[in-house]
Amino acid sequence: MAIRQELLEELLKDYKSPEDLLGQDGLLKELTKALVEKALDGELTHHLGYPKHSASKGGNARNGKSKKGLLTDQGRMEIISPRDRNGSFEPELVKKRQTHFDGFDDKILSMYARGMTVREIQGHLEEIYAVEVSPDLISSVTDSVLEEVKAWQNRPLDAIYPIVFMDALRVKIRDNGHVLNKAVYMALGVNLDGNKEVLGLWIAKEEGAKFWLKVVTELKNRGVKDMFIACVDGLKGFPEAIESVYPETQVQLCIVHMVRNSLRFVPWKDKKAVVADLKTIYTAINAEAAWENLKTFRSKWNEKYPTIADSWERNWEGLIPFLSYPDYIRKAIYTTNAIESLNRSLRKVTKNRGSFPNDESALKLLYLALRNISKKWTMPIRLWKQALNQFVILFPGRVLEE
Repeated sequence: MAIRQELLEELLKDYKSPEDLLGQDGLLKELTKALVEKALDGELTHHLGYPKHSASKGGNARNGKSKKGLLTDQGRMEIISPRDRNGSFEPELVKKRQTHFDGFDDKILSMYARGMTVREIQGHLEEIYAVEVSPDLISSVTDSVLEEVKAWQNRPLDAIYPIVFMDALRVKIRDNGHVLNKAVYMALGVNLDGNKEVLGLWIAKEEGAKFWLKVVTELKNRGVKDMFIACVDGLKGFPEAIESVYPETQVQLCIVHMVRNSLRFVPWKDKKAVVADLKTIYTAINAEAAWENLKTFRSKWNEKYPTIADSWERNWEGLIPFLSYPDYIRKAIYTTNAIESLNRSLRKVTKNRGSFPNDESALKLLYLALRNISKKWTMPIRLWKQALNQFVILFPGRVLEE
């Protein structure tokens, strides 16, 4: 809508500084207030079916006005809202019992999703917009996403995910008066287009193969008919839980987990050298060469760190599938191990909280954080087309063709 130049000049005739336009009592706030009130008057006229100062029709009529406080981007604003005699008028622009514009909700959700606590959000809004926002308002705004979380958690999934990563994140949550270090189970799928997608979040008191069985069963019930490779940590019974639901799925121990666990007791001065030598194992041309490199690693480091080579040897059967894949699939599995970077991103938003009051509160924050993170997943993973061609060869008849 074009605004007449004369009107702009009239509005800005007393303008001297940005404060006059953007300040707490500036023109923009006053103009917003005036436009909102004028629009509400127009809505009431449309509802009644006749303009102001005309004879009433149908028995209903204007019945004075009431004051209403409203939180906006310009701060707190008091508007005058018209009423009708019958009480049947339901304004659209500012609904009954509405205390803030929708855009204000988005700001609260955005700050919450980035890990800010309720107190931090209160302080930020007061500093930027000079408005006092109660903890109850912040909670009601963030609670509004719980139905969205429920729908997301139960949404239908694709029939095929060539790669699925499964891992658990530890979060402190109150339960019956005690703070427990609960496991948040996550499944991250790579679909046939090479795009990453978090398939779901589940919370339990402990991480265990029995609960993972429940997770993969739910994925099956939500439409996942096949996954070619499931990349998991070394939890006992985990591969068997997956294979009981997806018997044709190749279970692969997560290379990143193996490396990370190997470095747990290695001091900083040796980490670079240990990482370089471990890399010769998981980047070897085949399983036989990898085994020779593991023996070389053992002879070099066993005196200092005897548990590392033992761990790789103990989990060797779970690592062998990775070593038999072509290069493009290896890169897809290793470089796409985004569940690790995903966990790091989620830890950033949970670290400010000593504990969550309940499971719902934790799910709410993690879902909002995931919603933010996934906005960056706009492109397929690198070299995906080449990897998909390899999947067609390695898993004949299992890749749906158009």
